[in-house]
Amino acid sequence: MQKRATKIINGFSEFKYVTRFNKLGLTTLETRRMKGDLIEVFMILKGHDDIGEDMLFVRSTSSLRGHPLKLQEKSVRLDIAKYSFSNRVVNELNNLSKEVIASKSLAVF
Repeated sequence: MQKRATKIINGFSEFKYVTRFNKLGLTTLETRRMKGDLIEVFMILKGHDDIGEDMLFVRSTSSLRGHPLKLQEKSVRLDIAKYSFSNRVVNELNNLSKEVIASKSLAVF
């Protein structure tokens, strides 16, 4: 839907999808989904949601680098589990800085 809508704007139909979004200052659907997923993980790990963290995530036992909310990917065989919510957000969350993770509220996060 977004892809088609940006083509309708005069002068933008000849540009590629990513170029149109950059010129218009929009974010892609993929980026918005990841942002929403990270917000949900933050709320679960900080206890703002009534979802049991241990049902979805495995905390990392390594304390060498990163932040205290570092997660570990579950080992899975099937692609459906590999791309599930609890596995696809792990790397993105682990790459966040300590300052972002230490946020007290969702607004600061």
